[in-house]
Amino acid sequence: MNILGISCFYHDSAACLVKDGEIVAAAQEERFTRKKHDANFPKNAIAYCLKEGGIGIGDVDFIGFYEKPFIKFERILFTYLANSPWGIRSFMKAMPIWIKQRLWMSDFISNELNYKGKLIFPEHHESHAASAFFPSPFQDAAILTMDAVGEWDTSSFGVGDGNRIELLEEQRFPHSLGLLYSAFTYYTGFKVNSAEYKVMGLAPYGKPRYVDMILSELLDLKEDGSFKMNMKYFNYAVGLTMTNRRFDKLFGGPPRRPESKITQKDMDLARSIQVVTEEIMLRSARRVHKKTGKDNLCLAGGVALNCVGNGRILKDGPFKNIWIQPAAGDAGGALGTALFIWYQYLGNERKSNGVTDSQKASLLGPSFTDQEIEAFLKERSIPHNKLDRDALLETVAGLISQEKVIGWFSGRMEFGPRALGARSIIGDARSIKMQSVMNLKIKFRESFRPFAPTVLSESVSEYFEMEQDSPYMLLVSPVRKEKRIAITGEQESLFGIDKLNVARSEIPAVTHVDYSARIQTIKETEHPVYYALIKKFYEKTGCPVIINTSFNVRGEPIVCRPEEAYRCFMRTNMDYLVMGSFLLDKHKQRYVQEETDWRKEFELD
Repeated sequence: MNILGISCFYHDSAACLVKDGEIVAAAQEERFTRKKHDANFPKNAIAYCLKEGGIGIGDVDFIGFYEKPFIKFERILFTYLANSPWGIRSFMKAMPIWIKQRLWMSDFISNELNYKGKLIFPEHHESHAASAFFPSPFQDAAILTMDAVGEWDTSSFGVGDGNRIELLEEQRFPHSLGLLYSAFTYYTGFKVNSAEYKVMGLAPYGKPRYVDMILSELLDLKEDGSFKMNMKYFNYAVGLTMTNRRFDKLFGGPPRRPESKITQKDMDLARSIQVVTEEIMLRSARRVHKKTGKDNLCLAGGVALNCVGNGRILKDGPFKNIWIQPAAGDAGGALGTALFIWYQYLGNERKSNGVTDSQKASLLGPSFTDQEIEAFLKERSIPHNKLDRDALLETVAGLISQEKVIGWFSGRMEFGPRALGARSIIGDARSIKMQSVMNLKIKFRESFRPFAPTVLSESVSEYFEMEQDSPYMLLVSPVRKEKRIAITGEQESLFGIDKLNVARSEIPAVTHVDYSARIQTIKETEHPVYYALIKKFYEKTGCPVIINTSFNVRGEPIVCRPEEAYRCFMRTNMDYLVMGSFLLDKHKQRYVQEETDWRKEFELD
C-alpha cells in the first residue's frame, strides 16, 4: 500500500511517501528548486519520494492533500465580505488563483501527476495532529496544534489513541497566535513566514517592556490560553500587510525597515511578544492536560517551532513527556495526511513502544553514494582526499578542536527546517570567537543569531538542565550553573547586542545571552556516523558538545546535492568540506571568479 502526502500553495511545499505504514521518504520542494520556502506544487519532491520508494505514480494507492480547499475558500470569502469594502486590493489579487486552480484541487493533482486513483482531503489541523501523534513514541497522548491558520482553525487540541486521533476544541480565525507572532515579525523588520525564529533569537537581548501593552491593547487573554485579538490594530485579515497605522501609533512609529539597524526597541518588542507567546502556550498546555488527563503531549503547527515555548511547556507544564513533530510547519502536513490515511481512514493497527518514534531521526531526504560524490568531484577536477571512516572521523575531530569550520554532508538529508547532522556546518562549541565567525563569515547573517549545540545523548544532563532527549533541536534549556562563567558587574550592565561578546559558559559558542541553548541530542542508534564524530571529539577534548548549524547561507535553503554543498563551501569562509568519505581542504581549491557579486547576493534576505 503506497500513500503519497502533499502540502503546497501557502509556504514550504512538501511531499511524503508512506509504504505499508512506514515513512519511506519526505522532502520540501525548496531543497530541489533552491527557492527558500517554495510554495509551488512539489513536483520535484514528489518525484524524489517515488524514486526513493522504487515506484511510479501508477503504484500509488492514495494521495492525500493536507487541507480542504473549499472550506479554506469559504473562510477567505466570508472574511472579505465581512470587512467590505476594505481589502478590495487583496481580494482582487487572491480570487483569480482560487477560481482558476485551487478550488479544483482534485482535478489539478490528477492532471499534474497523471493520477487516476483516490484523493483524500483531511482538514489542515487534522494533518498537523496526525503528523504529531502517529509518528510519536506514544500509544496514547494529548495533541496540541497551533499555527497561523488552516481552513478556519488557528489552533486545536484533542487526543490520540492507538490508530485514531480526535480533535475536541479549536480556536478560529482571525484570533491566531501564529499570526500575532508574525505581526511582530513584520513590525520588527523581518520576513513573515520565514524569519519568526529571528524574533525568538533576538528576544533575550531585550526587556519585556511591552508585555502589559500587548495584553491590555492587543489581546484579551483568558486563563485557559484562549484569547481574542483586537483586530483594529491588524491588517492581515484583508490587507497586504500584517499591521496598520493604529499599531504603528501604539508602538511609537512605523515598522523597522528591513536590513536597517536593529534598535533596543526592536529587541524589547521581540522579548515582549516572546513572553506573551510562552504564556499562551503554557496556559494552553495546562488546559489540554486538564481536559484530556493524558501524561503525554504531542505538538505540531508552526508555533511548535518556537523551541523556547516548548522548553517552557516541558519545564513548567503538567505533562511528563512531550514529542514535537520536527517538520512542525506546513511541510509536515504532507507527512500527516499520508499517515492519517493509513491509520484513521484505512484503520490499520498502530503499536508504539513508548520510547522510540517512527520518524527515523527525520533523515528522510535524498542521499548520495561515495561513487556519486566521487564522480562529481572528478568531473570538475576538484582536489580531494578519500579516507576510510576511522581516519575521516579522527581527522575531522582534530580539525574541529583546532577551531576549523567544517561543512558536513553525510547520509540522507533532513526533513524539516533544522539541520540535524546530515547537512550541517559544525565547529568547536568551546571557542569564544566561533559564534561571530560563523555568523558573519560563514552564514552571512545577523551577528545576534545564536547557534545550537549537538550533544551526546548520555551527556546532555552534564551540560544542560534537561534530562530528556531532544533529537530534533526543538527544546531550549539552560546551561547548567556549574558550566557557566561568572560575569562581572560591568558585563552585567551591558545592554542589547553589547551582551554578545561576553563568554558565559565553558561552551560559549552555543550559550545564548540568557544562558539558554537550543539543544540537539544524538544517539548512536539514530545517527551513527555523526554520533561517532562527536564521540571522537569528546575523546580528544573531554567535551561532548559541538556547534551544529544548517548547511546554507542566509536566504538559501539547506543544501541537498553535492554541487550545492561545494558551491556553498567555496562561497564562504569554511575551512574544510566533508562529503561522504571525501575531505576537501579550502586552501587546495581553485578559486573561480564569477560575474555575480555573490556576497551581495547572499546578504539579501
